[in-house]
Amino acid sequence: MGTSRVRDLIVGLFVLGGIGALGYLSLSVGGLSYAGPGGLTLHATFAEIAGLSPRAPVVIGGVKIGTVTSIELDADYYARVTIDVDATLRLPDDSSAAILTQGLLGNQYIGIELGASEDMLEMGDEFETAHDAFIMERVIGRMMDNLAGS
Repeated sequence: MGTSRVRDLIVGLFVLGGIGALGYLSLSVGGLSYAGPGGLTLHATFAEIAGLSPRAPVVIGGVKIGTVTSIELDADYYARVTIDVDATLRLPDDSSAAILTQGLLGNQYIGIELGASEDMLEMGDEFETAHDAFIMERVIGRMMDNLAGS
């Protein structure tokens, strides 16, 4: 009788572990994650963000350092993007932000190129230079118009 209880306990723990792993994977694939306490909040203003969305990665040199937390329209109808990056980073205040694409048809993300200034960005600061997203459809459309006009 004792071995049956031990076996049932082991099977129960195994099933419970499997359910926990399944729940964790479901939340991870859905994009929900806990990144810990808030970091350094920064802003960038873009004329065109293409398919950039909240929770998009923010990277420096291919290394993820934060995420996009929100996207809103400002008073001049530009996209104001709020990002949250690792608070331990010291980013020069002349750094720039650009919306980039993963591969040819991939998702958009924000890439930060570091500047050379001695002064650092502080909580709530805005990037002075922000490069808009490259939209392939517009380039193809302009090429087609140029070819049709020739």
